[in-house]
Amino acid sequence: MNQNVSAEKIKIFQDYLLTWFYQNGRHHFPWRKNDLTSYEIVISETLLQRTKAETIEKFYIKFLQKFPNWDTIVQADIQTIEEFLKPIGLYRQRSKRFKDLAAEMTKRKGKFPIEKVELQEIPFLGQYIINSILLQIHNIPSPLLDVNMARVLERYFGERKLSDIRYDPYLQELAYRVVNHSASKEINWAILDFAAEICKARKPLCENCFLSATCKYYKKVFNRRNS
Repeated sequence: MNQNVSAEKIKIFQDYLLTWFYQNGRHHFPWRKNDLTSYEIVISETLLQRTKAETIEKFYIKFLQKFPNWDTIVQADIQTIEEFLKPIGLYRQRSKRFKDLAAEMTKRKGKFPIEKVELQEIPFLGQYIINSILLQIHNIPSPLLDVNMARVLERYFGERKLSDIRYDPYLQELAYRVVNHSASKEINWAILDFAAEICKARKPLCENCFLSATCKYYKKVFNRRNS
């Protein structure tokens, strides 16, 4: 587990990231508005999986215009949905997922339960989207833990041991500790934006990073360069 990650270091990380986010975050994304419905939130997260946010930005609005609620997805045939999703790729997987999830949610009258164990019983919802529902619909601090968030957390705090981020106890616990904050939603978005703009997968901008002084990854790279 991550007993070696101090509360002080987590607070430093939170404070710096939030300050950076309020000045530099990608606030323009339409799925970050305050008045979204649960449908709009889940649609955005499903579209965003394995796809760059910039690719989804304009398409998201078009999707909501074409399919404004679960009923319209249920009523549409699968070929129509596939054709509409073609521009962003993975259209067969996405269309089936939307179709199946829409059928389930119409039975539930569009209501997502607040208990995690109950959400896990809904087919077609993975860990990431379940956490997003808890965070954005029910206001329960939960990490939007994907490969991008994992990269930032591991570089700054230390690496995980298991290959699958969903089952690594160190990374899971660390992610929950980091986003356990009154501004949990903003911290999640801050980490994702920071991963896209500064802590990139390739060629991270370590020299310009405000976290470099306390970052494990930077210390390792710096020592390597000077050895």
